[in-house]
Amino acid sequence: MTPGLQRVATRGWGTHRTIGSAIRAAADGAVVSIQPGSYTESLVLDRDITVVAEKGPGTVRITAAHGPAISVSTGHVILRELEFEGGDAAEPVVLARGGSLELERCELSNGRLELARDSTAQVRGCTVHGAKRAGVHVTGTARGSFEDCTVRSVDGYGITLVDTARADLLRTRVQRTTDCGVLLGGTSSATFDDCELAHTGDAALLVYAPAQPLLRGCRLHDTKAQGIRIEDAPGRSAPQPPHPVGPQPEAADPDAGGKGAFAGQDERRIRLDRCEIFRTQAEGVLVSGSSGVLLRDCDVREARGAGLFACGSARVELESVRIVDVPDSAVTVAESAEVRAHNAVFSRTGTGGLIADGDAVLELADCRITTTGHCAVQLAGNARAVLRDCAVEDSAQDGIRLSEGADLLAERTTIERAKLAGVQVDRADAVLRRCVISEAGTGVRLDTRHRPLLDACEFRAIRQTGIEVAADTTALIRGGEVAGTGSAGVFLEEGSQAWIEEMEISDAQGSGLVLWTGAAPRIRAVTIRGAGKNGVYVHDGGAGVLEDCEISGSAFPAVYVGSKSAPVLRRLLVHDVQEDLSAAEDAEAVFEDCWVRDVTVSTLPQAEEAEPFAAAVSGGGAAARVARRKSTSGKAGSGKEQVEEGATQEQLPQLIAELGQLVGLDRVKHEVGSMAKVMQMVKRREEAGLQPPPLSRHLVFAGNPGTGKTTVARLYGRLLAALGLLARGHLVEADRGSLVGEYVGHTAPKTTAVFRRALGGVLFIDEAYALVPYGQSTDFGLEAIATLVKLMEDHRDDVVVIAAGYPTDMQRFLDSNPGLASRFTRTLTFDDYSSAELVEIVRHQAAHHQYRLPDETLAALVEYFDGIERTAHFGNGRTARQVFQRMTEQHAQRVAELLDPGTDDLTIVRPQDLPQRSAV
Repeated sequence: MTPGLQRVATRGWGTHRTIGSAIRAAADGAVVSIQPGSYTESLVLDRDITVVAEKGPGTVRITAAHGPAISVSTGHVILRELEFEGGDAAEPVVLARGGSLELERCELSNGRLELARDSTAQVRGCTVHGAKRAGVHVTGTARGSFEDCTVRSVDGYGITLVDTARADLLRTRVQRTTDCGVLLGGTSSATFDDCELAHTGDAALLVYAPAQPLLRGCRLHDTKAQGIRIEDAPGRSAPQPPHPVGPQPEAADPDAGGKGAFAGQDERRIRLDRCEIFRTQAEGVLVSGSSGVLLRDCDVREARGAGLFACGSARVELESVRIVDVPDSAVTVAESAEVRAHNAVFSRTGTGGLIADGDAVLELADCRITTTGHCAVQLAGNARAVLRDCAVEDSAQDGIRLSEGADLLAERTTIERAKLAGVQVDRADAVLRRCVISEAGTGVRLDTRHRPLLDACEFRAIRQTGIEVAADTTALIRGGEVAGTGSAGVFLEEGSQAWIEEMEISDAQGSGLVLWTGAAPRIRAVTIRGAGKNGVYVHDGGAGVLEDCEISGSAFPAVYVGSKSAPVLRRLLVHDVQEDLSAAEDAEAVFEDCWVRDVTVSTLPQAEEAEPFAAAVSGGGAAARVARRKSTSGKAGSGKEQVEEGATQEQLPQLIAELGQLVGLDRVKHEVGSMAKVMQMVKRREEAGLQPPPLSRHLVFAGNPGTGKTTVARLYGRLLAALGLLARGHLVEADRGSLVGEYVGHTAPKTTAVFRRALGGVLFIDEAYALVPYGQSTDFGLEAIATLVKLMEDHRDDVVVIAAGYPTDMQRFLDSNPGLASRFTRTLTFDDYSSAELVEIVRHQAAHHQYRLPDETLAALVEYFDGIERTAHFGNGRTARQVFQRMTEQHAQRVAELLDPGTDDLTIVRPQDLPQRSAV
């Protein structure tokens, strides 16, 4: 026999019959090799020794005679490829009370592995099963390392750690326990890497704070309770941390290298990285007491309860976490707990997405909450929530609901497809900044004694009302837009006192802005466009002040004022509507410095000298003043007016030069120049007291679309104003739609209203031949022509009329009324642009926008325009401008692919930037 080697066999020469005798005979550091067989012994190991099965795993079984089969007190003990069976499943089958123990590829049954006192153990490839109370128990100051182990079929806990014990587990499985898979108590700690806790009778992992586990890449599933339950140890006093409002300073996370709400505290909190928790019979994660928990890159799904439930004064951070497919809520926060989430997804919940109550705090950044069975975010009690850069989608009820004193701050958050309200505020407070709410039942409903703020928010494609301010509610709405609502854009209910400023309301199917009985809002610089009913509707007994607002394109009267209503409207601009005002007989509305234009039926009071203003496209629709001008006499009518300041005699050379700079149009420029000289001579004769010669200033412009007819008409009006032959020289554009009415008696007033707006300037009738449809001798267009003829005679010195259209159709217009031919004695023909002229238009556009066109690009443009078929749809100058726009788009796409473009790259347009001809 080799020195230091002791052999054990049940029979045979030169061997020990018992393991105990071999151990007693062995020197320190000796190896005891055991032949296959079953041995009933209880061994005490107190020095360095190695005990192995000579024929490998499954060949040697050691059954405890009394107490543990193996007891280790001192020394370094190695047990390899052995089976141990306990006599009492509730007691240890292998017990280490000191020393160092290594277990390799062993099997322990009918008893637990226990590490106690200051023992250490390395357990590799072992299986523990059939124990009661616990499969592995680590206590005292013991340290254990478990690699590729299995703990299963335990009537109790799979693994327990208490006191200050520590364990490190790698690729270890805990399965089929009647109690929790793993329990940590005391101040114990453990790391779990790539482990699995499954099929447990209680939670997969139970932690009594301040014990501290770290789980990485683990799977916890198929539990009868929670995936993880964390609570304070019985009798432990839970401190109440303060609850700061709003964003808090973030310290660096030394382990993650990133940021988080509790960053810098990883060494003091429970952590789960890259873990999966699924198919739990209760919550996925339950955190109570005062624990701090971090979940990073984790997946929680198919939990029967909430995905995460936090209560007490717990603090939970979720970083890149997914909580999906839960019949309850994704997250519930109660009492004074705090949950902060970044880049998380909460989806497909049976009830709410995230619920906070009591004094809870919920902070979300870059999160997505989608497809929830109730509200996506629901706050009650004194709960506070902050949402930044989040997306809320497809909630079965409200997107966000606040009640009972809750507080919300939402910034840059989108809420889409909420079945009820995008945001519902009920007896709570909210601040929404730069949020977008779309495709919801109602955009936002505010019903509170607080003063919520909507700052630069957008409401789009809302099925009912965009913004509802409930009875007796005060709200501040600043900037933003309400577009495309199925009912009113903004509805202010009875007794509400909203402050609304610098906002746009467009394309509401109902009225743009509704002020109900007793409502007294303060509204400034609001633009209302395209309302399906009234622009502003003030119900009986309504009030409020509206300043610097603009209303256009409403189907009903722009402003409706009900019985005994007393709103004050200052500096209101109404335009492009059929009727500007409808008011009850006993209405008490006040109109100050209001302005009306392009209105068919006007009864809205205007100041003799009004100060018009226009809603700026930029700045969220804020109203911006423009130059003061005197209003024309009479009611406002329809038609598009382009106002120019009256030109002076000194500006005549400049206007002639401006005419000469137009591309092409040589014959037109010559004729207009000649007429200007004639008009100048007429003016001088008048100044000399001589009778002016008979002269008609009305013109026919015959030409295809895009040949510059409107541009020349505008210049012509300014020339006549510079010569003193027109008072203003402004241009009013009209067509059949703005001149012809829809019923008998409607056309003459409508035509008259447009004509009166043109007094002192030019009335430009585009597609004038449309007033004379083929074969319709009773068309209302003939009434419009007859009215025009009479008005031209009555105001021969006050207006110039230019009729424009296709050359082949304009004669039909002139033949429709005998008075037209005598008044339109001159026709200017606008030829189509040549390819070279179209290139020149593109070159002018490029220079104006600071682009450069090298010779090769200009040559390519000539070839490009030569290849365009000049059909009826050819747009001439409009086509040239479209080509330039497409060139800049192609140029931008090309330059965007360059890593470091220079000035030449940014300004020079190359031939390859030309669009396909079919794209224009």
